[in-house]
Amino acid sequence: MEIGIVGKPNVGKSTFFSAATLAPAEIASYPFTTIEPNRGVAFVKIECPHVELGTVCNPRNAPCENGTRLVPIELLDVAGLVPDAHSGRGLGNKFLDDLRQASALIHIVDASGGTDFEGNTCAVGEHDPVEDVKFLEIEISHWFRNILAKDWQKIARMAQYEGKNLEKLLYDKLTGLGISEVKINVALRDSELSDKPVEWSDDDLLVLARNLQQSGKPIILAANKSDIAPEENIEKLRNLPGYITIPTSAEFELALRRAAKAGLIDYEIGNDSFAITDPSKLNKAQLKGLEHIQDTLPKMGTTGIQMCIEKAAFDLLDLIIVFPVEDENKYTDHDGNVLPDAYLVPKDSTAKELAYKVHTDLGDNFIRAIDARTKRVVGADHQLENGDVVTIVARA
Repeated sequence: MEIGIVGKPNVGKSTFFSAATLAPAEIASYPFTTIEPNRGVAFVKIECPHVELGTVCNPRNAPCENGTRLVPIELLDVAGLVPDAHSGRGLGNKFLDDLRQASALIHIVDASGGTDFEGNTCAVGEHDPVEDVKFLEIEISHWFRNILAKDWQKIARMAQYEGKNLEKLLYDKLTGLGISEVKINVALRDSELSDKPVEWSDDDLLVLARNLQQSGKPIILAANKSDIAPEENIEKLRNLPGYITIPTSAEFELALRRAAKAGLIDYEIGNDSFAITDPSKLNKAQLKGLEHIQDTLPKMGTTGIQMCIEKAAFDLLDLIIVFPVEDENKYTDHDGNVLPDAYLVPKDSTAKELAYKVHTDLGDNFIRAIDARTKRVVGADHQLENGDVVTIVARA
């Protein structure tokens, strides 16, 4: 599962990426700092079942901190986008191609209005951040439309005159974008186009492209630099229809994560406060910076970074977290590790689909599953719920 971090240059994309992952990324206040995409791992959080089950866990793929399981999710930070990127301007074609496998996008918007369309610095409040949201919508829609337009008449004739399934034809066409047939069907339904695809115009394809983006690569807005943003800018972004908007300060989160890693503060990702452990270890600039964050954070609630990632995973992508085990009585794998793994899966995934995610052989040889909490035997079509602990029984 991959989430792309997008936006125009110089809005804090790489700072957001570094704050979320603590992975290195070049950060500077000029456009196109990022050329090659940065990849790193962030986490979404869930209460670890070991608390409820009265045991001690031995995590492998998802660490447990103070009873909270941190489940990994991959982030991709790509080059900045400028107007007309879909036509190759700036690093547009590269930017868009880098996003092919992203399941959702976090659009980093400079809510302060302190960068123009090109990513150049301007006075705070000078640029309207709502315009950035509109232009990114346009760029991604045109990108999708350009992909659809290639060989479109051939696809349309196969659907209209040869009786081929248009949804399946589009799925084959868009395979490289990671969009499922279900989401393509949703986009076709929402587009409300005629039943004669050979007559669809470029504007019709653009409508379909927009709906494909909304269904197949949904976007959440990170209203970044919210610590210095005019309040009216935050409200305008919050009121945009069809979007979840989270005020963020990537600079705050990065400073807190680095200070926590160095043992200078007590801070857990996503919390609304932190404590300086030993002021004597800080120089004057560090102490002043942390005190400024302490004074400002209560007005924001949190830095918003963790909230963005979790909203993208749980609200946009509708994912849940489940825990497969081999022994439903001891909650262990074959090596005796308690609750070793946590998996992100789509909501309403079935027991058999989980089996395939763990290993192809488990899916192919699936017999039944067992709810480890209740010890109830369930079938292949049993729909999983968030936090489930499940044993898969398969033929040897």
